[in-house]
Amino acid sequence: MRAVVARVTQASVTVEDQVVGSIDEPGLLVLLGVRVDDDAAMVPVMARKLHELRILNGEESCASTGAPLLIVSQFTLYGETRKGRRPSWTAAARPEHAEPLIEGVVRELRQKGARVETGRFGAMMSVRSVNDGPFTVLVEL
Repeated sequence: MRAVVARVTQASVTVEDQVVGSIDEPGLLVLLGVRVDDDAAMVPVMARKLHELRILNGEESCASTGAPLLIVSQFTLYGETRKGRRPSWTAAARPEHAEPLIEGVVRELRQKGARVETGRFGAMMSVRSVNDGPFTVLVEL
């Protein structure tokens, strides 16, 4: 699993002119991708990492502040660009494998008490964010 995590002051996801997920206060925008060989054992590890990641102001986390997370599935995080000019997607998990793992991370975060908004898996999404800092990190398992 791979996540690009941005500290934001606000963020939203729109699908077909409808906002499907948004946070209107400081929190984290998480672009989450699943690799072809990822498995369910990674779900609680990624959820804990995201919840406890100390990148909010004052080295705080969503766990310590109650800040919200906006989780957006993004298979393109596993695009391979080393050869040629066209990305290869062979490392990205197929939708039927990726969707349950992404949903599992969201479920685990909510079980921890996190406030979580989401995009819509597989949809063409417009993601807007106001980065804070900017402060963006890559989390990989």
